[in-house]
Amino acid sequence: MGWVLRRLLPALLFAFSAMPAAAAWHEARSNHFIIYSDQNPGDLKRFAEQLERFDQAVRHVRGTEDPALTDANRLRIYVLRSESAIAKLAGSSMIRGFYHARASGAVAFVPRNSGSKYVDWDLDTQAIFFHEYAHHMQLRSAAVAVPAWMAEGFAEFFATAKIGKDGSVTIGLPPQYRAYGIMISSGLELDQMLGASYRKLTDAQVDELYGKGWLLVHYMNFKEERRGQLARYLEAIHNGKSALDAARTAFGDLKVLEKELERYKRGKIPGLVVGAERLKVGTITVRPLSAGEAAVMDVHIRSTRGVNNRTAPDVAVDARKAAAPYPNDPFAQSVLAEAEYDAGNYEAAEAATDRALAANPNHIRSLIYKGRARFQLAAKNAEKADWKGVRIWFTRANKLDTENAEPLMLFYQSYVQQGVQPTKNAIDALLYAQALAPQDDELRGMAVQQLLVEDRTSEAKRLFAPLAFQPHLPDEWRDFYGRIMETISAGDSKGALKLLEQGPKQPTEGTKKP
Repeated sequence: MGWVLRRLLPALLFAFSAMPAAAAWHEARSNHFIIYSDQNPGDLKRFAEQLERFDQAVRHVRGTEDPALTDANRLRIYVLRSESAIAKLAGSSMIRGFYHARASGAVAFVPRNSGSKYVDWDLDTQAIFFHEYAHHMQLRSAAVAVPAWMAEGFAEFFATAKIGKDGSVTIGLPPQYRAYGIMISSGLELDQMLGASYRKLTDAQVDELYGKGWLLVHYMNFKEERRGQLARYLEAIHNGKSALDAARTAFGDLKVLEKELERYKRGKIPGLVVGAERLKVGTITVRPLSAGEAAVMDVHIRSTRGVNNRTAPDVAVDARKAAAPYPNDPFAQSVLAEAEYDAGNYEAAEAATDRALAANPNHIRSLIYKGRARFQLAAKNAEKADWKGVRIWFTRANKLDTENAEPLMLFYQSYVQQGVQPTKNAIDALLYAQALAPQDDELRGMAVQQLLVEDRTSEAKRLFAPLAFQPHLPDEWRDFYGRIMETISAGDSKGALKLLEQGPKQPTEGTKKP
């Protein structure tokens, strides 16, 4: 079954200076981001610097490591010219920007200009972007179940970050746009919130979930005697306690805590300034895209956003036209290969990868799509399938970037598709891929299934736990995941596997085909 739970998140926006419409496409690279935009390269570089400062400030406050990333693990950001362009790409006038993550990498689509004027009490573009990037960082390090209130409270805690002219970053400022949800009760009691004992919430209660979540995360971080209690709360959940029992164990009397929060929110709310000297922005490079790269960028964006059986053929047609003048450009041909693959034209996809690899034998995306095309052709002609030949391409891609989750995942899937027992090497590849891309729910679910097949229930429970409390999970999925979690916790691997096979189906709109 499919396990992708794509989230078209609220706006992932940032304020940009207005730029001439004729500006050429550029790519900015930094330690944590790859950004594509047709704006002025100076403004693009400043944007990348601000994102790096925010990233470093969050890591400093959380005390998290900052390992070197390969291209596969950097967040790719595509900057479109307007909110209407974002809405068209997303297929909804209500969406002004979005983020999603797969084994192939995490991506965000943002508008260059918000087109709106904001006041202190509005949710501004910078706050929304920082909120969602905080989710991205949280998902990257997700190891335990995180209830919705805490996931959103965590994101709101960092969303209000302010970057000073001196390069410092202030964390923990009050979210004025959540004032109503913080100050006015809508009927969402603290024990309900901490115990995750709610289903349908009104708009006002959702606002309170965010606001009270921020308040509690802030209080637990700034109140000396309460520090460490959030970690104990999560640990108790991970060890099998209900969310409410975990809250009582970690926080004590919840009525006392409620009174403390009431006093805290009416006092002076402190912030934390992270000095510029603590923030290592690193090198930021900006380059113009080649003619071939620029020619296929529109198609690349649409393909990266995700296609389905209805939209894939049109994207493939446009990709052929855009890439035709650039047979020796590896990027252009890899974009064409992906579009042809998504449209089910596997021979054409392989031909495009051959052109790309003739120009650059070490082009990773082309190696992956060569393997993908061979994978599908082998699946269609099982009697003559050369699965060893299929896996060679994923192995070659892995050798060039051992931290890229996608070829590792596909290497494992090739054994499943072949109908044979995956080797230990293939299983290890799957589990390492999941560790590299923990934010990919489909990949996580695949790893859970494999662990259950091997009756490794404790490991399966650890991997499955973050799915159980996803902040944007629909009720039917929440109930479904709850039953699976209970079954795994009871040590019933076969029962959990049976549930997985009959679970809710993933949405198909805008998703990639495996």
